[in-house]
Amino acid sequence: MTTVALAATDGMLHFELSLAHEVFAAAPDGVTGPWYDLTVCGPAAVRIGRFRMEPDAGLDRLRHAGTVIVPGWADVDEAPPAGLVDAVREAHEAGARVVSLCTGAFVLAAAGLLDGLRATTHWAHTGELAARHPLVEVDPDVLYVDNGRVLTSAGKAAALDLCLHLVRLDLGASVANAVARRLVVPPHRAGGQAQFVTAPVPDRDDHPLAALFPWIIERLDQPLTVADLARRAGMSSRHLGRHFRAVTGTTPLQWLLTQRIRHAQELLEQTDDSVDTIAAATGMGTATTLRRHFNRTVGVPPDAYRRTFRSRTR
Repeated sequence: MTTVALAATDGMLHFELSLAHEVFAAAPDGVTGPWYDLTVCGPAAVRIGRFRMEPDAGLDRLRHAGTVIVPGWADVDEAPPAGLVDAVREAHEAGARVVSLCTGAFVLAAAGLLDGLRATTHWAHTGELAARHPLVEVDPDVLYVDNGRVLTSAGKAAALDLCLHLVRLDLGASVANAVARRLVVPPHRAGGQAQFVTAPVPDRDDHPLAALFPWIIERLDQPLTVADLARRAGMSSRHLGRHFRAVTGTTPLQWLLTQRIRHAQELLEQTDDSVDTIAAATGMGTATTLRRHFNRTVGVPPDAYRRTFRSRTR
């Protein structure tokens, strides 16, 4: 999956294309393991918004890639080029993992790759995608959808969330976190999180939650409750819930659980600690509790995650 073909044709959005290139083109400083082999593929010179680009290879290279990424499509009322649609379909038939960013979902839908699957796109165009492709189960309320070999993201920043999700799947949480640090973005937003969040990060340093987030991260080994967080933030539990929903799109306990699971992934990747030790270090209490939440969130038990990660890195 680390051989990546980034599709580039006239009519695409430069933001999503450049975002994918930034994530997959080069490893961040300090990452010494395997990295992606990225090729930009398109029909000769292409114009992306105000920019002109010379692809590395033609669209026929897509079928030789392990992962194909289709950036956003600028005008959803215009049919995507038949050559692009055919190349994406052929790549999928050849076994590639196919990923759309933002309105790139319209290309995947035109290729028939989304029929019978749950998918998303930018919230402003979910209605049009559903109307034009009735066999697709369009979900307007999520950041991204992972169907295994077919993945779709919502618009703009959600495209970055999906790219980081791919790095996390392929190379592990610690590498994905290193990429996030380089890009100065949150390391993980779950795909099921709401697309529309009124303030994705606190908009000023004196925001009630600005100091709370790092305080929580430093205490993941402790059995924190909503009352603990509210007391630290100096507000009622109800007000804390409202602030959390506005800033993160989720509840305090769900956000806390996500951080605990992320930390558990890092410890499984980087240490030989037992599941019991990791359960204590992440505030889960017992190995049974960690296994239940980890399996529900990640999709595999902790021991299987460690084995899979280490076999990939080898």
